[in-house]
Amino acid sequence: MHRVRRAAGRSPWRGALAAICATAALVAVGPAGPADAAADAAGPRVEVEIPGPEHGGDAGSGHARVPAAGSPAKAPGRLSPAEGQADGGVTKMIDNGSTADRLDVVVMGDGYTAAELGRFHTDAEQKWAEVTAVEPYTTYRNLFNVWTVDAVSRESGVSGDPDPATVRDTALGAYFWCESIERLLCIDQPKVDAYVAKAPAADLVIVLANSAKYGGAGYNEPSATLGYEGISTASAGHPKSGQVAIHETGHSLGKLADEYFYPGVPEYEKYTGPEAAESNSSVLSADRMAARRAKWYRWLGEESPDGGTVGAYEGGNYFVTGLHRPTDNSLMRVLGKPFNLPGVESMIGGFYQHARIVTPLTPTDRTLRLRHTAKASVPRLAGADGRQPVVRWYLDGRELKRFQGRTEVPVAELWLFDLRTHRLSVTAEDRTPSVRDPKIARTLRSTAEWNVRL
Repeated sequence: MHRVRRAAGRSPWRGALAAICATAALVAVGPAGPADAAADAAGPRVEVEIPGPEHGGDAGSGHARVPAAGSPAKAPGRLSPAEGQADGGVTKMIDNGSTADRLDVVVMGDGYTAAELGRFHTDAEQKWAEVTAVEPYTTYRNLFNVWTVDAVSRESGVSGDPDPATVRDTALGAYFWCESIERLLCIDQPKVDAYVAKAPAADLVIVLANSAKYGGAGYNEPSATLGYEGISTASAGHPKSGQVAIHETGHSLGKLADEYFYPGVPEYEKYTGPEAAESNSSVLSADRMAARRAKWYRWLGEESPDGGTVGAYEGGNYFVTGLHRPTDNSLMRVLGKPFNLPGVESMIGGFYQHARIVTPLTPTDRTLRLRHTAKASVPRLAGADGRQPVVRWYLDGRELKRFQGRTEVPVAELWLFDLRTHRLSVTAEDRTPSVRDPKIARTLRSTAEWNVRL
């Protein structure tokens, strides 16, 4: 994950939760020793974030290391010819442009039979609507493409629902009670990757379990082979699962730290280490932050959408003292809340790591002549303020102010008077007030260029 690695993801609070849940599992299904040993022998483990309890506001409950290949389950059966034909189908659910210029999200479902694929597509649409109802996803929804990949399961539902003894034959091996924690919804990552590879591109992956049981997980390590930033798992039928998924994208896309902490746990009572790497976690008080012009100092004193003003609230990144968070209760601490102002800024920066705001529609690999028109696509922003990117055109570096705001310019309107080859360019810039960091602001700009001549 993109967080402090002090304890390799094994917090004592997570251990306490696991112990409590493990006791319940033992009562339900008997001794788990051989199964645990089998899981350890199954291969490498990966770190995942545990969602907070179903009844309560906590966005997370620390981290666990889980088998990358999931839990031992019943031997998978063979799909019928009809099931095999439906398996692996790819649909572009949201089309906002080329994969090269958009942030591509891949959604797949587990525990959906071939007959239930229609419901999976409905669930995917509904879950994406939940995501884009939260800022800054709302404003920047047109920067995203969303792909669905059909993963056909032989049995409906997923393992661990309704109890640990329930084991189902599913395409992605999703299961609750991961590491004996009921709400921790893990998957077989190699199987997920095999389906992700069928999509044209993947910057972010969401796995929906065919279940109404509360749960999820955040696999927030980038994929070295497929390039995606992380995997969020969520139950398709639970009303809080969308919030769980959005919180996880705060880590994978925004590189944000968790803002919750563990009171009463000695190891996490006081942080004494160096400055935190994440943009929303700091050892500095508000006064010291302002004096040093560090971290989120540009937002200090501003009203934040999650309530209250931006400051330096003690507690965060798991520690009760010694580290500060920008606001009291943002989405990185409490489900159902918005991102705070510094979080919104980091998320926008994360979006633009994968999306370009100008896409040339006229090919750029040939010289345009008088009969041609240079055309570009600039996605519309969907914010309530109506703000749109600023579009400007340049000829040999000199701005053509009469074309400002246009997305196409005929070469004949350039008034060329010689036989030289000239350089025509269009630049779009997002001047959002939600970004104050100049380093991020510089990434909110892109350009397309053509050679033109008489």
